[in-house]
Amino acid sequence: MKLQGRVAIITGAAAGIGFATAQRFAAEGAIVILCDVQEARVREAAASLAATGATVDAFKVDVTRRDEVDAMVAATLAKHSRIDVLVNNAGITKDARLAKMSEAQFDAVIDVNLKGVFNCSQAVASIMAEQGRGVILNASSVVGLYGNFGQTNYAASKFGVIGFTKTWARELGPKGVRVNAVCPGFVATEILQTVPQKVLDGMQESCWLRRLAQPAEIASVYAFLASDDASYINGTAIEASGGMSL
Repeated sequence: MKLQGRVAIITGAAAGIGFATAQRFAAEGAIVILCDVQEARVREAAASLAATGATVDAFKVDVTRRDEVDAMVAATLAKHSRIDVLVNNAGITKDARLAKMSEAQFDAVIDVNLKGVFNCSQAVASIMAEQGRGVILNASSVVGLYGNFGQTNYAASKFGVIGFTKTWARELGPKGVRVNAVCPGFVATEILQTVPQKVLDGMQESCWLRRLAQPAEIASVYAFLASDDASYINGTAIEASGGMSL
């Protein structure tokens, strides 16, 4: 098991890619710390993992609240004595064209998707540096590579996450901490359940594999990057989109 005994914090872990990543990490032997703003759902998710024999904790965490982030990190460190991996998966969308996007919509997405990543990463960076090893993995998007109609706020946040990744790889790499980003394309998660079939068909046609990704496929990329198999990968933004950019 490639992550045996590693302590891994995953935000936005109650469902979708976050929960799939928690499942994969647990299967690889990690001690998994599930964090999500939805308290009931994250505890239910943790209970389902614990039932499989995984070592898991659950925390209600709003990543925009630094006090909640710090409390979770402190509790994790007190219990497990180390933090090896952080997956900054928590994120939201509030789409609108530039002309119609409200300031509240813009601020909400930047606060969660960008400042939330900053909050969580800053909270663990010094711990990982003192250990002399660690991995920070940031959720970007193909939208963070190419932009997208109607997603000014989301694109800005996901471009920004790549900027974080490359900057922190320089700052933390010499201390033994690797920082990378993953840029998924369209993934079959709950967020797409309300999308009209015609739009879903268009999403699939934009990918050369002609299908949406499954959350477990993105989780596999995170598991690889978190493991020693990726020990010389630092500062990258890996596109996992089925070839959307071709």
